[in-house]
Amino acid sequence: MPAAGRKPNEGKPVRHRVKPVHEWTEVEDGSFEGAPDLPKPAQGRAPWPPETKAWWKAVSRMPHCVLWDDSDWQFAFDTARVAAAFHAGDVKAATELRQREKVMGTTLDARRDLRIRYVPAGTSGAQSAGVMAIDDYRARLRGKKAR
Repeated sequence: MPAAGRKPNEGKPVRHRVKPVHEWTEVEDGSFEGAPDLPKPAQGRAPWPPETKAWWKAVSRMPHCVLWDDSDWQFAFDTARVAAAFHAGDVKAATELRQREKVMGTTLDARRDLRIRYVPAGTSGAQSAGVMAIDDYRARLRGKKAR
């Protein structure tokens, strides 16, 4: 039976032929409290639909909002206007809203694509996500088989 796992490196330099990916951005899990309020609608415009207000309440409290600067908040305000159009019945705004929400990281899938990870306060990402280095996992498996 062949040994499980990859062959040892023997101290040789590692060569990767692919471009390295950036690391995960770890953000403490918890509701963000410093979000600005939705701006008042411009004169002559309809007030914000209730669905848009609920959308803003959810989006503006995402934990990774702590990373946002003024330009990100402006993008979020513009996205709220797209959401308001969609909530008012303009189905043509749905595609734009979906794309903007992906950029903002509103879903777990979008956050994974952005490499944003929520971690409990005071823990490292590897421990909180239950992720183990593959070599440690294999060593643990070999240790169990040896017993």
